[in-house]
Amino acid sequence: MGAAELRNYEREVYQFQLRIGIAGVAVVIAFLMLAARFVYLQVVQHDIYRAKAEDNRISIVPVPPNRGLIVDRNGLVLARNYSGYTLEIFPRRTRSVEGTIDELAELIEITPRDRRLFRKLVAETRNAESLPIRTRLSDEEVAKFAANRYRFEGVEIKGRLFRQYPYGEVASHALGYMGRIDQADQARLEEDGIDANYRGTDYIGKAGVEASYQHELHGTTGFEHVEIDAAGRGIRTLSRTPSQPGNNVALTLDMTLQRVAENAFGERRGALVAIEPESGGVLAFVSKPGFDPNLFVDGIDPQNWAELNNSIDKPLNNRAIAGMYPPGSTFKPFMALAALELGKRTPRSTIHDPGYFDFGGRRFRDSRPGGNGVVDLYKSIVMSSDTYYYQVANDLGIDAIAGFMKHFGFGERTGIDLQGEASGVLPSPEWKMKRFKRPEQQKWYAGETISIGIGQGYNAYTPIQLAQAMATLADGGAMYRPHLIAYVDDPRTGERRPVEPELVHRVPVRRDHLEFVKRALAGVNKEGTAARSFANAPYTSGGKTGTAQLIGIKQNEKYEESKVAERLRDHSLFIAFAPLENPKIALSVVVENGGFGARAAAPIARTVLDYYLLGKLPQGMQQPTPEDETDEEGD
Repeated sequence: MGAAELRNYEREVYQFQLRIGIAGVAVVIAFLMLAARFVYLQVVQHDIYRAKAEDNRISIVPVPPNRGLIVDRNGLVLARNYSGYTLEIFPRRTRSVEGTIDELAELIEITPRDRRLFRKLVAETRNAESLPIRTRLSDEEVAKFAANRYRFEGVEIKGRLFRQYPYGEVASHALGYMGRIDQADQARLEEDGIDANYRGTDYIGKAGVEASYQHELHGTTGFEHVEIDAAGRGIRTLSRTPSQPGNNVALTLDMTLQRVAENAFGERRGALVAIEPESGGVLAFVSKPGFDPNLFVDGIDPQNWAELNNSIDKPLNNRAIAGMYPPGSTFKPFMALAALELGKRTPRSTIHDPGYFDFGGRRFRDSRPGGNGVVDLYKSIVMSSDTYYYQVANDLGIDAIAGFMKHFGFGERTGIDLQGEASGVLPSPEWKMKRFKRPEQQKWYAGETISIGIGQGYNAYTPIQLAQAMATLADGGAMYRPHLIAYVDDPRTGERRPVEPELVHRVPVRRDHLEFVKRALAGVNKEGTAARSFANAPYTSGGKTGTAQLIGIKQNEKYEESKVAERLRDHSLFIAFAPLENPKIALSVVVENGGFGARAAAPIARTVLDYYLLGKLPQGMQQPTPEDETDEEGD
């Protein structure tokens, strides 16, 4: 072997050994890095990764609270809960939602209505963890799914409470209804900073007491720490923070009185509000037609929603607080008070009523052809003389009328503890300036004041405003804010928080003027326009009929109801209080397109007063009992 070959061999050995050394160092460094990373993960970040592992193993599940009950003033349950099972789909854990529904339909009945409702919920609900495809499963259906559960990834049965309204449509606009929490609700909850308390809660009050007292009825959400398997299914509960049930709410409503009032309407449209004058407690709250709040319990399907929403009768409109009607002659007692207080009339002031009032080249006709002859203030109310109040309105002027009527709450929200109340329209030059845009429309004309005097023209008030005004008059000028809640009851502690009557103000009127108008209102029911409806009543009451025109009648043209389309006919109104000496109830009644107040609205008021004051039930009606409630729950 030559020297050159020996040197090449030594060089190759050296290079090989160098490579082996470098590789060894690299291996050592790699193992040191792995060891360091292992120490970092297992020691330094031990607590962090342990918590993450626990999160993967343990799920925090919200426990929704039991919703509080709603009862009437006598303890009759108007809204309660019952437990049931729902079949829930978790969209994020399901490969194909539609495919899963098709497979489920082979096992459990899923109707086209269920599918429509599910699609509606998907469209309306944001980031929902699960959505129901079927509600209120039978025990047989629950057992059938449990046996086949392994086939359906992302589908589970959940138990929850359903709301139930034992009396169906009765008092539906007072009670309201429940609806699934939508994006607007979620945003509102987040804005109020209470969204955490609604985790696991799917439904929320949407209208009526269910909405306005949602914070009392809901309760406090609890939590469970549940150990889960790889599929996300619960294995066992590790710990539990129980939920706290919502408070029970007692209403001022008398449910039997409510049923009497609603039955008295029959199939007619309209509203009735009855108030306790000395407290503002609402005794009856009717808006006809109503709706069945049970339809909304597990989400109303599109077909039923369309029927309610598109109905010409507008059953979802709360006429009692949002329906605005011309008050007609029910405005006259307050016009009489204004005339007395402002010195434009005395109880003995008389006029000759020829059946019309001429002003500015226009003839304003009286409802009684030929007029009422010689009319004083008492007779003007009892016989409802339009001509008298045309003249009163002209003498007072629009500014004085508007200023006085504000004291009785006309044109202002009463502040009742319900959402969606309208303010009504108390006409004035200032109101007209804001209402219209064109200068020629903004000007107030003297002739417009004349119609205001008999409750026509721009006048438009809600039934609850009319009831509050009558209650204020009956109670000597003391105006109380109407309210539906009598007290809130904490079921855990038994503590009862009453809702104290809220005196809004006292109307600055002389007592003798009030008493004079009240006597005249008693005359309406004894010898005047409502005498037939109150014949042989064993109590003394005050009342005032009203007829509100919906279409204008030309001069010298006679109104013939039979020739007018039903929905364009006059509204029938009546306001009343009783007993005269110590008023316990004041009410307003509006029957849409019912014609003269004495014909449609006054008989309804008589029926309501007979029950409230005498306990007299209409023929065929029975007093509800706890047994009746049990029967209804089982149906």
